Amino acid sequence: MEESFPFHYSLLEYLFTLVGLLFFLLDIALDIWTVVSFYQDGAYVYMAVMIFLLLGSSVLLQVFSWLWYSDSLDKIETKVEKFAKRHLLIKPFHFLQLGVYLRYAGVIEISTTHFLRHTNSFTEGVAVYLNHDLQMLRLFETFSESAPQLTLMMSIILQRGELELMTGLKILTSAAAIASSVAMYHRCMRAFLPEKHKMSWISTGVYFLWNLLVIIPRVTALALFCSVLPCYIIAHFLSLWMLLLLVAWSQKTNYMEHPGWEWLFRAAVALIWYFCWFNVSTGSIKSKSIFYYSFMALDTVMLLGFWCWKVFENAGCWSSLNPYKVIPTLLGLYVIGILVKMIYYRWFHPNGDKEKITEPTEEGQLRLAAACYDMETDSNAKAAAPAPAQTFTGVPNRHKKMAANFYS
Repeated sequence: MEESFPFHYSLLEYLFTLVGLLFFLLDIALDIWTVVSFYQDGAYVYMAVMIFLLLGSSVLLQVFSWLWYSDSLDKIETKVEKFAKRHLLIKPFHFLQLGVYLRYAGVIEISTTHFLRHTNSFTEGVAVYLNHDLQMLRLFETFSESAPQLTLMMSIILQRGELELMTGLKILTSAAAIASSVAMYHRCMRAFLPEKHKMSWISTGVYFLWNLLVIIPRVTALALFCSVLPCYIIAHFLSLWMLLLLVAWSQKTNYMEHPGWEWLFRAAVALIWYFCWFNVSTGSIKSKSIFYYSFMALDTVMLLGFWCWKVFENAGCWSSLNPYKVIPTLLGLYVIGILVKMIYYRWFHPNGDKEKITEPTEEGQLRLAAACYDMETDSNAKAAAPAPAQTFTGVPNRHKKMAANFYS
């Protein structure tokens, strides 16, 4: 990795990485406590579902982490990762579900070195690359564990009729954590664009807000449906997930180094789409986004319709939630979320269409392509020319591909 690149890995983002590690450890402790609580209450079905979500998410993260390590073992820069490589510990770490901690250690090591010694953009760039992989893994963890777990807990609360103010605040906090993960990954990807395209914290806040307003109705609708028809939620997920998987395949994604593993990435994308929008391809992003939100709105209305039908069938459910208030509220939040998204792309999105890039270098071509691919506000957006195959020496291809297919 010889070229310098104008990355800006700020102290605040470094602190966010440290806080992220603490919350990651706290999340594991809370998950264990939840499993033990289910066991003590004799809720063995819920305990089994919880364990399945935890193990499934952990295995998914470790597989992705190991694949990315195996594709770039010769590009490892941190001492802790070099030590693990030299002693053949990288694969055992991932087998023991510890690969994510190895990545955290690498990010913290090189970031600390950069801030203490005030080193050049080389270490700063390495920190950005490592942090990107870590944020991507956290995004997968969010939608393979946190979002399903929130849906499960909400459905249990609804079935037991334990909806109180404190319970509602806990649910809102969990939903905010999911939206925060999406916003932080979006901000992380901005490091691959020129400085004038860097995402401000105000833009990040607005981006977080519209994701929160859209995610809350989606997760709540799933929880309401699951509370009255728990067996059918599996059928709903599998049928919709397989459809979304086919859509991901039709987008011809090319994120993984080996085509055989590309289906795993597409499966993860389909899982994210089940809850939230995530762009992985070039072309008319605006039209794809409109189609996605329209389709998911219809699916959400269908879920709420089935819940409402069961509520009328079982009059006892009226004591907890009134469909005449719940359904308009959730649909209203969804519409407001879409409106906030439009406001974001109208006034807060750091577009690059007005920038005049004069440098004829391959680096400039990549950054221009990445900026052009992010133009969701341009109604006449067309697929930009693909980024050069070899733009930065030593930079994993997945970073270049994700920058070129920058999601919005």
